[in-house]
Amino acid sequence: MSDVQAEIKQTIDKAPVVLFMKGNRGTPQCGFSAQVVSMLDSLLGDYVTVDVLSSPELRQGIKDFSSWPTIPQLYIRGEFVGGCDIVREMFQSGELEQKLGRELPAPNPTIQVTSAARAAIEGAFESEGDCLRLEIDARFQHDLSIGPKQSKDIEVDAGGMLVVLDVASARRADGVVVDLVKTPQGDAFRIDNPNEPPRVRPLSVQELKAKLDADPSLPLFDVRTPEECAIAQIPGARLLDDAAQEHIFGLPKDTPLYFVCHHGGRSRAAAEHFLSQGFEKVFNVMGGVDSWARDIDTEMPRY
Repeated sequence: MSDVQAEIKQTIDKAPVVLFMKGNRGTPQCGFSAQVVSMLDSLLGDYVTVDVLSSPELRQGIKDFSSWPTIPQLYIRGEFVGGCDIVREMFQSGELEQKLGRELPAPNPTIQVTSAARAAIEGAFESEGDCLRLEIDARFQHDLSIGPKQSKDIEVDAGGMLVVLDVASARRADGVVVDLVKTPQGDAFRIDNPNEPPRVRPLSVQELKAKLDADPSLPLFDVRTPEECAIAQIPGARLLDDAAQEHIFGLPKDTPLYFVCHHGGRSRAAAEHFLSQGFEKVFNVMGGVDSWARDIDTEMPRY
C-alpha cells in the first residue's frame, strides 16, 4: 500500500462519514460533489470532506483505493458507498438515512402560493398531470419548474395547488411563500423562505412603493451623495450619513432595513455591509432612484 493510500485508509478509519470530493463542504468545485454535499447536509450536522484537488496523487489514489473511476466518493463507517448517482438513489429511497443510522420523520412543510403566482403557474400547465415542483438546495437557492410528480416526491397542498418536492427540499421549505412580483425586467416569481440564512434581498421599485404606501416611516436609506439627493430623491428616504448610521446601529438586529442608490450598485454594497454587522432583514432596491423615476414617478428628474 502506497503512502497516499495509507493516508486515505487512516482518514476513513478515523471518521464515521467521509466524502472525497472536488472542493470542500462550503465550496464544492463540481456539480456532482455539490449534490452529494446537499444530501448529506440535510441529514447530518458533521462529516469529513477531503478535497481531491489538493494533489494529483490523492485524486488518483482514492480511485485506486476504491477501484471506482469517478469523484465524489462516499464512505460510511469504513464502507465504500458509491458516487453521486448511487448516493442520490439511496437518498431518494430513504436507504441513505438508514445507513447513516438516522430515521428522520417525513417532512410536512406548509407552503403558500399567492393568487397572482397561482394564476401564472396554472397558465403554464400543459397536461393534466402537471404540478409545480419546488427545489431548494443546501445554499437555499430556489428553483421552480413544472412537470409530473415523481415516485419519491413529498406532496404539499398549497391552498388548492399541488406542490411537489424531493425530501431534502421539503425539509427546507416550511413557511415558504411563492409570489409573483413586478421587476424592471417584467413579472417574476419571488420565493420567501424563513428558513434560509440572512442575505441581501432584492426589492423592485413597485414593491417599495407598496411598502411606503403602507408605512411612510419605512427605514429607507439613500447611499448617494448629498448633491445627487438634491437632484432627485424618493419621498421618505434618508441620506445615509454618519447620523443615520449611528441610528441604524441603535436598532434591533431584526429591524428591516432598505437601501437605495442611483442604479442599485452602491446600495447593494451598503446592504451587504449591514448584513455583515448582524442585521437579518436587509433589502436592496433594484434599479434605484432611476427605476423609481422611470416606473413610479415619471416627473422626477433623471440624471
